[in-house]
Amino acid sequence: VTIMRGCDNFCSFCVVPYVRGREASRAPGGIVDEVAAFVAAGGLEVTLLGQNVNSYGRGLPEPMTFPRLLRRLNALPGLNRLRFATSHPRDLSPELIHTFGELTALCEHLHLPVQSGANRVLARMNRGYTREHYREKVAALRQACPGIALSTDLIVGFPGETEADFLQTLDLMGQAGFDQAFSFKYSPRPQTRAATFPDQVPEDVKAERLARLQAVQDELTRKAHARLVGQEQEVLVEGRSKRSPQDLCGRLRTNQVVNFTGPRELVGRLARVAITEAHPHSLKGRWVEGSPPRDRGEERLRTSPREVACSER
Repeated sequence: VTIMRGCDNFCSFCVVPYVRGREASRAPGGIVDEVAAFVAAGGLEVTLLGQNVNSYGRGLPEPMTFPRLLRRLNALPGLNRLRFATSHPRDLSPELIHTFGELTALCEHLHLPVQSGANRVLARMNRGYTREHYREKVAALRQACPGIALSTDLIVGFPGETEADFLQTLDLMGQAGFDQAFSFKYSPRPQTRAATFPDQVPEDVKAERLARLQAVQDELTRKAHARLVGQEQEVLVEGRSKRSPQDLCGRLRTNQVVNFTGPRELVGRLARVAITEAHPHSLKGRWVEGSPPRDRGEERLRTSPREVACSER
């Protein structure tokens, strides 16, 4: 469900403000009505979308903040899971952080793009925060919601990035303990300030740094997945597994993909799954037979949910 469009941040590498314009928030009543209609039709999970959802509400005629919107949605009967993307660390307020320990529908997962762990690079990116500020946000999130899973975006080879800068990024990754990271080599975008910066990093250096960074993240993800082995978890079953069509796949509240064997009737419903194996980008599990799948009632059972193939990334 789109709650706002546009972006006012003007990161030096990003073209979004130029192609999508300034931030504009939807009226909260329309958002609540749309989510309520989805839930009434049998929907279990809603993701709120915007370039920077944390700044939702600015410019609206009625006083409204993103945490207040989340509370209104959390009060809707039948909404099982609520997510949002994307968050800008600068606008991650203490009030929003506290909602993770307060709202029962809000999933224990946050995508919080850091982009770099070096203050010098963050300043050139015009991100509006430092590595120290980011670490404080992560610590506050883990205090508010100890089981929260964090994912992020990382750019290597930004203009002027030195080896020392890159090592600071690796260091921050370890301190934050990201469950997942989407990592990219810097690529100049027309109209952006960074495209005109001197000291563009050679492509071979970018590739080498990306490989090292991804190796670090693979180990962090492996450890995060290994901690889940032996646990029973609630899985929202999305469809058939891409890699193993005889299996089903779904997601935990913490957003990890789980592949497991079970009847097709579980698709579109919530199931209890025992996690048995940890893999680099997914988990393997076993449906806990005898645990009844959950949905919103018989009307849901009479429908034929559209199956989707799970993506591991």
